[in-house]
Amino acid sequence: MIANIATLKAKPGKEAELAEILKSFVAKTADEEGTLTYTLLQSKKDPTEFIFYEVYKDKAAMELHASTPHFKDIMMSKIVPYLDGKSKMTFCDIIAEKG
Repeated sequence: MIANIATLKAKPGKEAELAEILKSFVAKTADEEGTLTYTLLQSKKDPTEFIFYEVYKDKAAMELHASTPHFKDIMMSKIVPYLDGKSKMTFCDIIAEKG
């Protein structure tokens, strides 16, 4: 398994609009083969910060996710006007978990 933690920052005042776009994106990942967990979080400390916690069966499943039409459409074009800077990606190996 491989995990990714993606952090995105909304422009001030654009949190609600970005949240709606990101929530619609999560719904579209439900049928992706190999995507085991796809969770969207919003920081309590900084509501402009959104975090995706993603777990994939393997690297191929993660690459499949990034190649889908909805990823290219939503993540690469529709959210850009709402972002304050670049998103941060942290790729991780899962070394322990509570099932």
